[in-house]
Amino acid sequence: MKVTVWNEFRHEKESEKVRSVYPEGIHQHIASFIEDAEVTTATLDEAEHGLTEEVLNTTDVLIWWGHKAHDEVDNAIVDRVHKRVLEGMGLIVLHSGHFSKVFKKLMGTGCDLKWREVGEKERIWTVMPNHPIAEGLDEHFELEQEEMYGEHFDIPAPDELIFISWFQGGEVFRSGATFKRGNGKIFYFRPGHETYPTYYDKNIQRVINNAVRWAKPTTNGYPTYGNYQPLEDLSKGEKTDDL
Repeated sequence: MKVTVWNEFRHEKESEKVRSVYPEGIHQHIASFIEDAEVTTATLDEAEHGLTEEVLNTTDVLIWWGHKAHDEVDNAIVDRVHKRVLEGMGLIVLHSGHFSKVFKKLMGTGCDLKWREVGEKERIWTVMPNHPIAEGLDEHFELEQEEMYGEHFDIPAPDELIFISWFQGGEVFRSGATFKRGNGKIFYFRPGHETYPTYYDKNIQRVINNAVRWAKPTTNGYPTYGNYQPLEDLSKGEKTDDL
């Protein structure tokens, strides 16, 4: 299985606070704990954002982290990723990737929400314990410091809701949700603000690894669309306009 981890890789260069948490970049840290896969990374400032036709055509699961430069992602690359998801590539969208062009294109909604950054506690509840993405997790786990995301989250009704978060300030949020688009499987997972060590947490790492295994393509087949030749012989018993 081939996994590509995409990250803007901007905050780590501009902010010492972020760099102190993820000195090699969020993408490199996430890549370091992905199991049983060939993992590569790609970033915004690479040619074609690192997501060339060749890279995407050989990627089974794409992990996406973005925050401050959503508008800088070229629409042609968005269309390229969108097409690959429909063809069967898995997509895992993390944290503020909810506002990425590709996620909004796949959802067809604004994907907006409430937010607050004060470093409050987040309690994540597993509400679908029999789902593969929840494998090995307790009924709930906690992050001592995270950015708050609160409802309403402007997304379509998920195919499956796996996690719900509660925050110390009182808000709740649908923090782990799956969607299917074409042949592709999508998982949105909320935690992961850049100034907190969220991706060092073993429960978070387990969720992402479980999600990678769940999202990988299950078939190479892609439906045929457009004009289609008949499977049966239609020359016999052909109807005419004669009375």
